[in-house]
Amino acid sequence: MRAFDLHTINDTTMPTPLDLLEPDRPDTIAGARSLINRAIREGVTYFPSPISWRDEVLYFLLPDRFSDGQEANRPLLTRDEIKELRQTEVREDWNWQQWAESGSRWQGGTINGIRGQLDYLKGLGVTAIWIGPIFKQRVGLNSYHGYGIQDFLEVDPRFGTREDLVNLVSEAHANEIRIVFDVIVNHSGDNWGYVKPENEVDQAENEPPYKAWPNYYGSPDFEDTSGWKLAWRNIAQKGFTTEPADIASIHEGVWPRELQRESLYTRAGMGSLGESRDIADPRAEHKRTDFLSLKDFALDVPGTLTHLIQCLQYWIALTDCDGFRIDTVKHMALEETRNFCGAIREFADLIGKHNFLLIGEIAGGDNFQDAVMDFTAMMERNLNAALDIGSARLTLNSVAKGLDRGNTYFDIFDRQSQGFESHRSFGDRHVSILDDHDHVFGSKIRFSAEVPDDFAVKDYYVTIPVAIQFFTLGIPCIYYGTEQALAGPTSSQVSFLDGWRSNDRYLREAMFGPEHPRANATEDLETQLHEQDTTLPGFGPFGTAGKHCFDTGSPAYRRIQSLGKIRAAHSVLRLGRQYLRQIQIPGTGFEFPKAGELVAWSRILHNQEALCIVNPNGVDARGGNVVVAAELSQPGAEFVVIANTAQTAANGAYTGTHAIGSKVTVKGQAGEAAYVEIRDIQPAEVLILIKDTFA
Repeated sequence: MRAFDLHTINDTTMPTPLDLLEPDRPDTIAGARSLINRAIREGVTYFPSPISWRDEVLYFLLPDRFSDGQEANRPLLTRDEIKELRQTEVREDWNWQQWAESGSRWQGGTINGIRGQLDYLKGLGVTAIWIGPIFKQRVGLNSYHGYGIQDFLEVDPRFGTREDLVNLVSEAHANEIRIVFDVIVNHSGDNWGYVKPENEVDQAENEPPYKAWPNYYGSPDFEDTSGWKLAWRNIAQKGFTTEPADIASIHEGVWPRELQRESLYTRAGMGSLGESRDIADPRAEHKRTDFLSLKDFALDVPGTLTHLIQCLQYWIALTDCDGFRIDTVKHMALEETRNFCGAIREFADLIGKHNFLLIGEIAGGDNFQDAVMDFTAMMERNLNAALDIGSARLTLNSVAKGLDRGNTYFDIFDRQSQGFESHRSFGDRHVSILDDHDHVFGSKIRFSAEVPDDFAVKDYYVTIPVAIQFFTLGIPCIYYGTEQALAGPTSSQVSFLDGWRSNDRYLREAMFGPEHPRANATEDLETQLHEQDTTLPGFGPFGTAGKHCFDTGSPAYRRIQSLGKIRAAHSVLRLGRQYLRQIQIPGTGFEFPKAGELVAWSRILHNQEALCIVNPNGVDARGGNVVVAAELSQPGAEFVVIANTAQTAANGAYTGTHAIGSKVTVKGQAGEAAYVEIRDIQPAEVLILIKDTFA
């Protein structure tokens, strides 16, 4: 179990982050530094880091799509209703184009909504929440996802306030849940535009053709770019000035003030975001390009990186957050990434957070991930872990559906690339991902969306990949709604949807089931905050509106909950060495089975062995003789069943094999494989056994 320094946490004589909160956010980095220094000077008490992040279970959510805190005023979308939707060929009272359009708009989720669902998350077994960016966006844009920041020292009012955020972190800590913020260092929002020499500032545009280093738009040294200007945008998204001194409103340009210098931006236009032949080249196109309309920071210019670091140190000091997920690390130079991580880690160490989590989103596959992880590890100024958002995610999906052999997933823990040892071979250096908010690789629909509607296991098939995440090397991360098997509309309806499988929105249903989205971003901020667009339905779960799906009795929630409890109770399942196990099925010897058969692996810690078994077959029961460690278990030794998801779901009426508490005996002869007999594991169910060490 995890340990906390409760005597420090509960010491009410020491100031807390809430004591640092002031009515107005600082509009300069100098103001942010003042709060940082005050926190150090006054000895503010901060929540400690975990000893190992391998002990944690992450849960990733987008604040706009998780909860608005009003679920008590809406009915629950029941599993019977979801089943009925799947059986309905045509919904004549429903407009799918309007529902899809709503998915591109702010839905109304808030920070206080997250706070209101802490019991739901704690009950699931979540110990750390990774929250999508909460920083202030452009008022006039529907950037509900949070990745287009306009003010790096303020919370977007559509999410709430800085006080709401401080209170969320404090209450989460009281529930032994840590909070990880999603942060962006590579680029800012669409806060300015490019102006051609012959145009007025109100004709500022985005995404002019990329210019290779050392050229940039506005360079006096190149004929094709000299004369171009940078125009800061007003609240209506129009360019209105080239002079930072003219930026007066909190909704104009970018904040804080120090970021209002054009030299802090690359100004290279829009190029390729793809891979480079040389990962380490700081001037490669993928490192200098804008990210569509989002403007690239020139992190190599003195002051730029320092300003951004101090903005984020401000948020650590103010909120007591426990880590950062760093967006678009692939597009940052390696040295800049290492310097950023080092500065954040040093500050966190200073205030007592000695294992502050730094996760890198490193697109581009294993080559990028291993290289960045290795480089930043020098001098221990490192990223903790990389997100498994590449081919590993796709392989996990395929193995969990019984479409590929189990060893195709387990093999990735041993791969090497570009001379670096795979980061996955270390349990604390990768975060396992099944689904996320944009699926950089593969179709942009969730795992459960690809399960046929007529499969009896559709509502809990997702338990299989989650079990693999929970009990293999790494830090597991559940994407919000996975525990409800969110899948979008029934398969008979998706033909009505533009961009199905290719648009990010279908990964981002609103769990809280809004009746309607917020008023459009074309309206003024007050209207957006207090009114809804009643011309559109809310982008609710399973192609609905007006009903939430926080169902603690759902088939997937209950199964995942049971596995989370077992993971927390047994350190061997979190920290042990990992071995994929061969299985003997009728007509074979001991071998790694073909696709659709059981997948089994052991975790071994000291003299303790845990055996994890999943049936990825969505239709048929499976069994076999599963190898165990002969050096630890002689014939006659016993393994005890500690988890059986089929039994968990049976509500006390279980009559199947391998009931919880039952035992299986190790068989075999000297010099041969030691094994246990596993029989009739039902489709999409999980079995966990542990050696009865002291029997």
